[in-house]
Amino acid sequence: MTPKPFNELAAASQSAAAQRAPVRLGPVPPLAAGFITRPETAPGLGGTLFPGRVAVVAPARPSAEPGRDWLSVCGKTQLAAHFAESLWRSRELELLVWVTATSRAAVLSGYAEAAAAAMGSDPAAESEAAAARFVNWLGETAQRWLVVLDDVADGADLEGLWPMGPRGRLLITTSNPGGLPPEAKANTLQIGPFSQREALGYLMGRLTADLDQRLGALDLVTDLECEPLALAQASAVISESTLTCRDYRGYFARRRDQLAEGGTIAPAGVCWTFGFEQAGRLSPDGAAQSLLAMAALLDGHAIPGEIFTAPAVLKHLATGAGQVAVSPEHARDALLLPARAGLLDIDPAGRWPIIRMSPVLQAAVRAVMPAEVLRRAARAAADALLEVWPEDDRNAWAADRLRSCAASVQQVAGDLLWAGGCHQLLMRAGQSLDRAGLTGPAVGYWRELIAVSDRVLGREHPDTLVIGEQLARACLAAGRPADAVPWFQWALTSRIRALGPDHSASIEGRRSLGHALMAAGQFDEAISVLDGAVRDCERVRGTDHLDTLGARDDLADAYSAAGQAGAALQLRQLTLKQQEIRQGARHPDTIATRQKLADAYLADGRFKDAVSQYKRALADREKILGPDHLDTIGTRVSLGYAYQSAGKITSTMQFYEQARAGYERVLGPDHRDTLAHRANLAAVYATAGRLTDATTLLRDTAARCEQTLPAGDPLTESVRESLSQMLGA
Repeated sequence: MTPKPFNELAAASQSAAAQRAPVRLGPVPPLAAGFITRPETAPGLGGTLFPGRVAVVAPARPSAEPGRDWLSVCGKTQLAAHFAESLWRSRELELLVWVTATSRAAVLSGYAEAAAAAMGSDPAAESEAAAARFVNWLGETAQRWLVVLDDVADGADLEGLWPMGPRGRLLITTSNPGGLPPEAKANTLQIGPFSQREALGYLMGRLTADLDQRLGALDLVTDLECEPLALAQASAVISESTLTCRDYRGYFARRRDQLAEGGTIAPAGVCWTFGFEQAGRLSPDGAAQSLLAMAALLDGHAIPGEIFTAPAVLKHLATGAGQVAVSPEHARDALLLPARAGLLDIDPAGRWPIIRMSPVLQAAVRAVMPAEVLRRAARAAADALLEVWPEDDRNAWAADRLRSCAASVQQVAGDLLWAGGCHQLLMRAGQSLDRAGLTGPAVGYWRELIAVSDRVLGREHPDTLVIGEQLARACLAAGRPADAVPWFQWALTSRIRALGPDHSASIEGRRSLGHALMAAGQFDEAISVLDGAVRDCERVRGTDHLDTLGARDDLADAYSAAGQAGAALQLRQLTLKQQEIRQGARHPDTIATRQKLADAYLADGRFKDAVSQYKRALADREKILGPDHLDTIGTRVSLGYAYQSAGKITSTMQFYEQARAGYERVLGPDHRDTLAHRANLAAVYATAGRLTDATTLLRDTAARCEQTLPAGDPLTESVRESLSQMLGA
């Protein structure tokens, strides 16, 4: 059969993708009460953001402090949400992705989740690699997509994460457009205040229950300078009271004079104070204002609602009100009051509501917060975040919201979270980055944390040591072993000094240092360190203790990496014998050691012994783990390679074909491991003289690599080169 050319395979793949059900990802904020489309002051977004284009929505009056300047609040997120919802409802999209892009980690996390949903990528894959694949896929897919990056704080966070494609639209909102690339800044829609007509229409639309309240509306619009946030706050207070617009004007003028003190102040900087007072009047026990103060410390883009009913928050409210106990229902009712006063929004969608609060309003609340109130609120917020943080936080959107809230509390509270040691929330946030595979952000996070710990607690504090070890592991996970080695060395020295050389933590630290040295290619140093770990284990725990067997296995790995196959072989034989006695022949650890022994035989050129051990390991894994477990499939590959090394190509093809079928069943045909194995199988076909089969398989593999892997991926380049050589031959 004549193989299909590459472009036909790619087109077929795109056609199948285009017929998938539409996918919507990320927390698109709901439209605010009284939302208007702003035809006079924000026209043109729908008419300019065509497929293949990028648009930026930014304030017309940028500020040096966009998170604190009232004039930077222009309603950009609401306009983006309306645009996204309009495209979605009109069925112009097959994929909608909304990312709150306040950090690089948030963008990576959102892209990784989107890759899993839209491309079928492995959800457990390393997030940075998954994000890169997603960006590449967006550039080539036939699906119609929209990616919204909301409130980009720093254009540098988007380096390598800039999605563009002929079928897609990219919409960015930011208060700092100057940090974006030139092609983005060229398509910036600057948003200022409402026009007078829009402002009056908005205010009238909010005041519908009692039409008499509209008296003086035009004058109030003028006083509030048509500012969207000021109008939202004023209309919320008026609609929840007996005031008219004229009454509100009088209060507004007097309060502005009091606050200005000879200077000027934005209207919204005055209006929020009325909402704060109104919430306080409706909550005599102070619960509403306490919850508002806590919300001002968290990430206002999306605060998980369950935080406000966590035990730590209920205890905080009870202490502040002098009560014995506060119920979750009371906390929920109290949270409604600042929402009714226009100080925050509650999105009830999902299992738990999402609380949103303007960053500028948050800054204003924090500015008037007494030091003791800030201290208590920060500790309560940190404790509550820790209480609601799930042990399994693999849901990328939920985990990112928690990490963002933790980062906000950390930034605002500063050293308040270090009283008596590092608050466990700070550890949990870093560990969450590690678990999510956000290796670059994780290294940066642990570096910043150890600098603070050094300053506040001192280099010898136990928490500083733990953070240093976390930094070392993060560097190793990020593929930066040269950076990891000094931290592991420091941690080992500190452990030995504090606990002695025979403590389990000291021995484990020696093993960790050995792993880092191996990863850094310093094999002689690794062998020396790991040999010391084995001797320590043998002396402290005995020659057949499981920790000793593990340390010996590490040492064998170091010998293998250094090319000392004979030394590795001796250790593998001894370890396998003792594991069979201690754990049984079919224990997973025993089977793993048997496979490593087979690897050692193969490296030593003893092919017959290698095949024998691989066969035994394969039979045991099939019986214990099942034929489709990834470890079982991997053993089939190793057995096939052993046969290949021995020159038995027929047996090699048998096991490679079985492994290919297994990978495709378990991981799917487009997974990177599947693609790599298909390329290896094609090479075996070519060696066996089956050039047609080899060419057909490589063509299909090349097409799949083009569709699923980032541009310039080494595997794609390798497959292309193999195909070119095969066709040339």
